[in-house]
Amino acid sequence: MKATKADINWLGDVSVFEVNRLHAYSDHRYYQTMDEAVGSGAMSMRYDLNGTWKFNYAIRPDSRSEFFYTSDFSSEGWDDIEVPGHIQLQGYGQIQYVNTQYPWDGLNEIRPPALPQDKNPVGSYIRTFHLPTGWESNPVYISFQGVESAFYVWLNGQFVGYGEDSFTPSDFDLTPFLQDGENKLAVEVYQRSTGSWLEDQDFWRFSGIFRDVYLYTVPTAHVRDVHVRTDLDKSYTNGTLQLDLKLEGKAVAGSRVEAELRDREGNTVKTFESKVNDGQVSLREDIGTVNLWSAEIPYLYRLYIRVYDAAGALVEVVPQAVGFRTFEMIDKVMHINGKRIVFKGVNRHEFNPRRGRAVTKEDMLWDVRTIKQNNMNAVRTSHYPNQSLWYELCDEYGLYVIDEMNLETHGSWQKLGAVEPSWVIPGDKPEWHDIVMDRAVSMVERDKNHPSILIWSCGNESHGGEVIYKVSQYFKSADPTRLVHYEGVFHDRRFDETSDMETRMYAKPADIEEFLNANPTKPYISCEYMHAMGNSIGGMHKYTELEDKYPMYQGGFIWDYIDQSIYKKDRYGKEFLAYGGDFGDRPSDYSFCGNGIVHADRKVTAKMQEVKFLYQNIKLFPDREGVKIVNGNLFADTSALELVYSLEREGHEVLRGTLEVNVDAQSETVVKLPLDAASLADGEYAVNTALVLKAATLWADKGEEVAFGQFIFTQDQVNDAVEVDLNLVSDVQVIEGDVNIGVRAGKTHALFSKQFGTLVSLKLSGRETIAVPPAPLFWRAMTDNDKGMAMGFELGAWYAASLMPRSVEWKAEQKPDQYRIEFTYKLNISADVQVKVVYTVHADGSVRVHNAYKGTAGLPNLPIHALSFRTSPDFENVEWLAMGPEENYADRAFGARLGIHGNKVADTVAPYLVPQESGNRTGVRWAKLTDNAGRGFKIEASGTPVELNVSPYTAFELENAQHAYELPPVHYTVVTVAGKQMGVGGDDSWGAPVHPEYLIPSDGELTFEFVIRAL
Repeated sequence: MKATKADINWLGDVSVFEVNRLHAYSDHRYYQTMDEAVGSGAMSMRYDLNGTWKFNYAIRPDSRSEFFYTSDFSSEGWDDIEVPGHIQLQGYGQIQYVNTQYPWDGLNEIRPPALPQDKNPVGSYIRTFHLPTGWESNPVYISFQGVESAFYVWLNGQFVGYGEDSFTPSDFDLTPFLQDGENKLAVEVYQRSTGSWLEDQDFWRFSGIFRDVYLYTVPTAHVRDVHVRTDLDKSYTNGTLQLDLKLEGKAVAGSRVEAELRDREGNTVKTFESKVNDGQVSLREDIGTVNLWSAEIPYLYRLYIRVYDAAGALVEVVPQAVGFRTFEMIDKVMHINGKRIVFKGVNRHEFNPRRGRAVTKEDMLWDVRTIKQNNMNAVRTSHYPNQSLWYELCDEYGLYVIDEMNLETHGSWQKLGAVEPSWVIPGDKPEWHDIVMDRAVSMVERDKNHPSILIWSCGNESHGGEVIYKVSQYFKSADPTRLVHYEGVFHDRRFDETSDMETRMYAKPADIEEFLNANPTKPYISCEYMHAMGNSIGGMHKYTELEDKYPMYQGGFIWDYIDQSIYKKDRYGKEFLAYGGDFGDRPSDYSFCGNGIVHADRKVTAKMQEVKFLYQNIKLFPDREGVKIVNGNLFADTSALELVYSLEREGHEVLRGTLEVNVDAQSETVVKLPLDAASLADGEYAVNTALVLKAATLWADKGEEVAFGQFIFTQDQVNDAVEVDLNLVSDVQVIEGDVNIGVRAGKTHALFSKQFGTLVSLKLSGRETIAVPPAPLFWRAMTDNDKGMAMGFELGAWYAASLMPRSVEWKAEQKPDQYRIEFTYKLNISADVQVKVVYTVHADGSVRVHNAYKGTAGLPNLPIHALSFRTSPDFENVEWLAMGPEENYADRAFGARLGIHGNKVADTVAPYLVPQESGNRTGVRWAKLTDNAGRGFKIEASGTPVELNVSPYTAFELENAQHAYELPPVHYTVVTVAGKQMGVGGDDSWGAPVHPEYLIPSDGELTFEFVIRAL
């Protein structure tokens, strides 16, 4: 649309989404010389406008400074604001987080395309500039890479243009409005527009100029658009390059283009040229044998496109990365370069806890390295096109991309979880066709040359309908080299052809198998799965196990990569990571913004341990003799890796070595290891094997572990006598009082209370270890997933049962070498439930603790079967021989490994946004709790390993805090020894149960046993 005067009514007009905006084009760079192009540095023909602008904020349009754009308007007294950046993160307006509901739900009674009139914040920006030297006679344009959600532009008092779509560029021609000397640029940004109805993504609702802004000029003959396509022959060895160019400028007539393709080492592979005809060039060249691009081996060629004017002078050079690859459907299965692909993916929001979606290059570099280091091979740009640099990094580092257009209308069709599309948009409404299609075109035209992008996505959670179907048809016609994704057809099967694949969110493994066993016509991916909210990712193995079982199961994308939480100060001035509602925002969806496998401050969560292991392309299966290596890579062998192996006896290394092993892609081999297992002394052993990088790569340092496998076995020797240190053995002395029973064995002094029915004191070498006596525990601080499945309602009786167990009986037995006392407890949950805790003080000073639970029918499952006590906070160090090194649970222990690991007690509490159960270890053989002088005590599993949680807080303190700053000052170290704790789940966070094998039925008998001894 063209116009010379701005109209505020465009904000609410669904037919107006751009005015005077340039057509979308590819995101290539261009230079004046070959040297500049080869260096690919900063462009001399681009002038950065990022930085400090003058700024004024208004809560609604009628209170804005309407004529601020005029040349004689003075911005003196206005504030400063940083660009790029969000208005709301720089001290203005309301920070708000909502998920599916629209941000005005319950505040404004409106339906699309109407807008709230009382609250539509306006940001008025002013920036002055002088043209760079030499630009005076050239055309000059401005590019806004991202503005949320609608904006008007003026230069020197004259209207330039209008744009919507927060996540693709809007470019305008400034040439007619320039003046000598200082130029005044004015931008008016509105938070609400018709585009807001299409941007109901699960994120913080911001506004402002949050991506780069720059001026640019072009040479007299300029490549405005580049379209590079590659194809491979049936053998996937020989490549063809298709190059289509659109040129503009006064010197285009009579010009010619020369294209030089260079390999990664800079060697020329082929040079070809063409005259420019009517401003266009179309070339197709056979390149011959080529190196293929894939996430495993992201081989990039460099294409240098040189433009010569009619006189033969070089006027422009465009460097363009080229990756030769094909992505296609073969027999209902997606293939990359002829091989079946499995997406080991993650959904990624652009996010920084201080800058919101105005992420930096440093953020992106950290992200791409972290994703690669943890064996992920794919990213979905949820749910909007990202900054161009992100795609360049995915090309270079090697990640497959689902590029998703900026569309989500979740609140228009799903309410309180129910599908109710009575006023769904865009649906079949023709008036919404153009505004939606424009977003698709803008994405494709900008991003089309990136080999990392395999799939175009029609957006997210916008139901179905004819409009989105037409978008998919556009994708397929504009770019037949890629496939099309859209999950919404699951809710509206009228246009099933919209998506080339069956793609669902949070389907249970059984549901996926049901689909795959029903002779489907499309392959399956989980575009969102494993909702990683808080302590989650339990049961992920059930999904990854489908990869080898069903060829048409082609992986999934974890939700999601990074917590969307924002730094805020509490009332005492201390920073914390805040979530929805913490800023007084209503409506809000509160902590639902915290679903990352990475914390918002870019620290990897403990959940990543499981992700990295289950996403391994290379699997290692060690045993007593050696290791089987199964290379599941499609293209890469293991020549860049070395095999590191070790043998540990009860956590201590007894042997280590490295081997050179090269296993071809899609093959396996068995490597013998010099373990000599038959001659080993008795004990528990772990064979550890890992493949690590021989040399540093773009994404990791030398020695980075790529794959790991462990085998645990016990070496027993017949008639091996148990050695006893006679220096520790002494008579067991018992002093029975009226209320208490004291037991001494050497330097151990235990005191049992008849009144309270428990161990009330345990002094080891004169040091008290019991601050609050042990008590049976059947409750854990609810995780986010627990809350989503209403554990508080369904299992809450165990909370009360844990608060007040009643000791109803005690009995004791004394022998020369031990004293045994048994306490029986009743619980308020049922008269038929009985718990017995038996303490046995041995002559060597150790105390054996046996916990037995006897249940009954009709009760809810147990969250945990444990015994918990509190000791001195001076015992602030913990070391254990257990599964680790990170926290793990029954359904999230595949990535854990047996070994000796240590931590500060304070650091065992994971910094999830809402305090909850965290820090657990499974497979605990022993644990040591010590003060900073090394004094303390040891807990040893007796027979079967136990689970252990050592924390500064009780389950009840964690349960009753909504933020970490609400937790009390640390007064204790809390020790919770469990026979079993239920899994954490993760299929979703709004009702999906933990899988049955990881639950604890309450109707049976449960026991566990451990020993406490002095160090």
